[in-house]
Amino acid sequence: MLSFQSAHAVKGATGILSHTKLKSYVERFNADDEELYANIPNSKAYRFLQANIPLFECPDEDFERTYYFRWWTYRKHIRETPEGYVITEFLPEVSWSRKYNTISCPSGHHFYEGRWLHNPVYLDDYAKFWLRGEGMPRQYSCWLADAIYARHLVNPDPGLMVELLDSMVENYEAWEKTKLGELGLFYQIDDRDGMEVSIGGSGYRATINSYMYGDAKAIARIARLAGRAGLEEKFEAKAAKIKSLLLSRLWDPKDKFFKVLDKTTLEKADVREQHGYTPWYFNLPEPGEGYESAWKQLVDPGGFHAPYGPTTAEQRHPGFSISYEGHECQWNGPSWPLATSVTLTALANVLNNYEQDAIGKRDYFETLQIYTRSHLMQREDGKIVPWIDENLHPYTGKWIARTRLKNWKEGGWSDQKGGKERGKDYNHSSYCDLIITGLVGLRPRADNVVEVNPLLPEVLWDYFCLDQVRYKGRVLTIIWDRTGEKYGRGKGLTILADGKTIAHSPRLECIIVELL
Repeated sequence: MLSFQSAHAVKGATGILSHTKLKSYVERFNADDEELYANIPNSKAYRFLQANIPLFECPDEDFERTYYFRWWTYRKHIRETPEGYVITEFLPEVSWSRKYNTISCPSGHHFYEGRWLHNPVYLDDYAKFWLRGEGMPRQYSCWLADAIYARHLVNPDPGLMVELLDSMVENYEAWEKTKLGELGLFYQIDDRDGMEVSIGGSGYRATINSYMYGDAKAIARIARLAGRAGLEEKFEAKAAKIKSLLLSRLWDPKDKFFKVLDKTTLEKADVREQHGYTPWYFNLPEPGEGYESAWKQLVDPGGFHAPYGPTTAEQRHPGFSISYEGHECQWNGPSWPLATSVTLTALANVLNNYEQDAIGKRDYFETLQIYTRSHLMQREDGKIVPWIDENLHPYTGKWIARTRLKNWKEGGWSDQKGGKERGKDYNHSSYCDLIITGLVGLRPRADNVVEVNPLLPEVLWDYFCLDQVRYKGRVLTIIWDRTGEKYGRGKGLTILADGKTIAHSPRLECIIVELL
């Protein structure tokens, strides 16, 4: 039975923000929604979210509304099954899904986003489903071990990590049997990366190789938790080999970008594609070696920058296209939230972990702002409502797949394509995690330390508050208050644990403090 109780309630902890604003947003979302499919129905949305999510407040309503909207859509995808809870990508059943309508492609985003839910049961069950149940984790490329370990950093559970370790190893070795090429890198069909009709095509791709690097590092860290030094050493060696080969074989020094390498000819594709940023999602590139120059393309209009971007391929390339013919899911130009989420997570890593001058905090904010303001759709009656779907026209912000699919068969929706509004409330990306770990800057770590490094440029907002954050068994509140008058906790950046101040700075800057 669905549980609305927080498993991490802390006696005596007091919050700064009330649930009034959350309730107001949920009522608005419910009123505007055509509820076609339901796992947790709209009638239970507020109660579920009240018990399970961190609260957020800021002076920009677009950010605030989108934060709550994405939690409101995420809960729709929490599905109770005989094997426990799973998280879905599509709400309607689609023919290419597997048991319980699951698809492995976005599972990494599901864990990164869902790790901030207060009740651990949903992701506990989901992890076991993929690794020990009847899930098919290799249907698409994904970064399961890394994502499950990333969840552990927020809600530590060494017992679960050790319990799943051998299954993670089995999954990794199965990938090696099927997708490890003679070159020593993994290869993949672009469609199995969830990136159909890409310009660079199939081959040795930065996507799957970064995922396998991330998984190898995660397995090594979990092996250390388990006291299995030999396994740790084995997977550290695997990660090091992938890293060396990815940097030497997929990096194009002329175009300063990671590219697809053809498996047969060993020639690099002649196009920069947004998925070339994936290595930084896992902190793979070596700092100080010039790889960070690739990030200049993110803010270049000839590269990936667009009003509703980033685009999935560089716009200067002759193969760049925004097509309303052929396959409805094309990765040769449209903006995809899945890729944008990877890019923004990777960029937060660059800004936190690399000394470089190619890109800065304002670029992060503006890209996140573009992504934020893409979460809209104009209905046929003219009303603009919050929305998340599959792919966007990067110049108009209109949802391409939806436009195609609603007139697919005899002027209507096709059951073979997933039925009415297939992409509505699409769960193929992250957003709330970007606010928490990027903009507000709570950086999950393996030790008993709170690190907060906001990527918000100090001059832009007078305040924000992230409240009721469950982190390592404590309840955190992070406040930025330029004048000290908004929240009455002093001027500047303040961190509270269980209602008590543990750190403060008059500036919007990095704070690192040990949890006592």
